[in-house]
Amino acid sequence: MSSSESAHPEVARIAADLIRFDTSNYGGGRAEGEREAAEYVGAYLEGLGLRPEYYEPIPRRTNVSARVPGRDASKPALVLHGHLDVVPAIAEDWSVDPFAGEIRDGVLWGRGAVDMKDMDAMILTSVADILRSGAQPERDLVLTFFADEENGGVEGSALVVRDRPEWFAGATQAISEVGGYSIPVADSRAYLLQVGEKALIWIRLVARGRAGHGSRLHPDNAVTALAEAVAALGRTAWPVRLTDTTTQFLAGLERLTGDDAGDPDALTERAGDSAPFLRSTLRTTTNPTGLTAGYKHNVIPDRAEALVDVRALPGTEDAVLAQIREIVGPHVEVEIVHQDIGLEVPFRGDLVDAMVAALDRADPGVPVLPYLMGGGTDNKALSTLGIDGYGFAPLRLPADLDFTGMFHGVDERVPVDALVFGQRVLTDLLRTY
Repeated sequence: MSSSESAHPEVARIAADLIRFDTSNYGGGRAEGEREAAEYVGAYLEGLGLRPEYYEPIPRRTNVSARVPGRDASKPALVLHGHLDVVPAIAEDWSVDPFAGEIRDGVLWGRGAVDMKDMDAMILTSVADILRSGAQPERDLVLTFFADEENGGVEGSALVVRDRPEWFAGATQAISEVGGYSIPVADSRAYLLQVGEKALIWIRLVARGRAGHGSRLHPDNAVTALAEAVAALGRTAWPVRLTDTTTQFLAGLERLTGDDAGDPDALTERAGDSAPFLRSTLRTTTNPTGLTAGYKHNVIPDRAEALVDVRALPGTEDAVLAQIREIVGPHVEVEIVHQDIGLEVPFRGDLVDAMVAALDRADPGVPVLPYLMGGGTDNKALSTLGIDGYGFAPLRLPADLDFTGMFHGVDERVPVDALVFGQRVLTDLLRTY
């Protein structure tokens, strides 16, 4: 470690180290693998006197977990979990090497700085703060770091909860990513606490036609049929449909802004750069993400395919799929590649009260709003074991940082002082809850 690196807080150094492991996940079973990152995490846990266990059901797709004994064994255990994989990064598009873990001018850059090696580092160092002081957390903690979250967890958390449910014995609640961070609201700020996430449905559209020469008059063209279906679905304006969580979220924005005009989209615009991310939580989204067809310029193929990322509000999955089939028409097949449930848990209870209180102690007087996340997390898998999951990776962020735009984006980065803030809040929570 260089002297310049050692000058940074431990939470930033750990996050930077994790970024330097290229754990890119391309989906469909193509991935660099999480093994080295998991071994790094395991070695850190061993250094704290814990006994990590590994589970690698598929070569190099490594999961690691350890239990931290709490002071009160009568209380249900709390799961703190993160994922070690990241989406790929095209280095030529970045201002820095996406896997260098560079800290520049007080900011950590790299793939995973936001999603979610920052939270992995906060979990590790928060537990280290407690154990190194000779103390214990209030209750048992189950620390788990999963593989394959960026592919829906099919080669990670889904296999872990199936084959290693004993890791989570006695746990009833979980904390993970994409919540607890601040957003600008009007001239102030608020924190978002994630209490739900939309259902995930990855579909493939398939159009079929007759193969032929590219010079022919050829109305039965699979590429044309697919293009029409993709355009129709991609341009569909899904209506706002509020859930209990989004109703509470909008009510909170109304209180903070004084805007009671009743327009949910206009209200979310008061949240600055976070608005596009938050607007997606109010409705279904259907985004085409890939096209495949043909093999030569002058050959009309007999098949064309498109991938579409569908995120439906919890409980609407069947209705959304039925509407998608109507939109693309009877001549385009809709295949489900992967589907997972939506979640919504109450914005109340002892854990919610404890998270809100921990934020208030660190940043007094700033309101905390519940929200429904447009994406998904490994909380979906844990829910099959009866574990309620929340998003709480606390970060106090500058108002001019487009934080939500960093997820899967170019030049992903997070301020070091936000990581220090998050570590402090998590440590406080784990000492007291």
